[in-house]
Amino acid sequence: MKHRLCISIFFFLCIVTLSSAQKLEQPKQAQDHYNFNTESLIANIKMLSSDAFEGRRTGTEGGKKAKDYIIEKYKKFNIQPLADDYQQPFSFTARGKSYQGVNVLGYIKGSKHQDHYIVISAHYDHEGIKNNQIYNGADDDASGIAALFAFAEYFEKHPPEHSVILAAFDAEELGISGSRYFVNNSIVPLERINLNINMDMISRNDNNELYVVGTAFNNTLRTVISKYKTVKDITLLMGHDGKDGLENWTNSSDHAPFHKKNIPFLYFGVEDHKDYHKPTDDFENIQPEFYKKAVNTVISIFAIIDKMRL
Repeated sequence: MKHRLCISIFFFLCIVTLSSAQKLEQPKQAQDHYNFNTESLIANIKMLSSDAFEGRRTGTEGGKKAKDYIIEKYKKFNIQPLADDYQQPFSFTARGKSYQGVNVLGYIKGSKHQDHYIVISAHYDHEGIKNNQIYNGADDDASGIAALFAFAEYFEKHPPEHSVILAAFDAEELGISGSRYFVNNSIVPLERINLNINMDMISRNDNNELYVVGTAFNNTLRTVISKYKTVKDITLLMGHDGKDGLENWTNSSDHAPFHKKNIPFLYFGVEDHKDYHKPTDDFENIQPEFYKKAVNTVISIFAIIDKMRL
């Protein structure tokens, strides 16, 4: 009996030990795994939305400082210039005034489909200074630009199959002028641009909801998004495309010129909040955990689409 009891205890301990080891070896949940440095993501949105950039108004010293900051980050992550020194300058008139803008364009050569492009975009300009108050635009759209840097970091370890253009557009707040100039004066053949992924306001939402617009116009993208399983504490919703009774965002940001050229797009954004286009759109009001998961969601969806032959 003693021998049988010892053997039973031995096997019980083995099972408990094995079970504990398996628990320890379980991979982290998806929401805990990021393919970019989340601390850098937060540091970049904090920097870009600081008073030092004076609201990043097109044509101002603050706007130029933001442009230089983006170029510095592209170089850090070995992103190649698509245009001369990454810069695509353009002139335009808005609200009866002439402006000089500069798009900042980086390039990553695809490993398989080099002649087919995905443009990942965000705008770096904001409202500047009004009535001696700085409109820092943390959510609108320092959040999108910092996410571009997260993409750049992601590509260091996960080279894309399609060629990618990282486009930091200027003058979105002045009639979506930067992205319009880009598509009307495309450096690469327009017919080779297969998709635009645009990010504008992705760092805060009280209901943890992130919207994606564009699936109503493309069955393939609708299928990808409908099958995508979001991580914990964030809900990805299709809508705001003019077909669901919600405010129509189809032409609301830098994806609009792509859509007008019949280029498929996915626009990621949140509902307007109380600080939208106000001097209170500051870093202190973003929601860091939501923001990290939102960026991770966009990168994960890109990774799925990049594996497809567009």
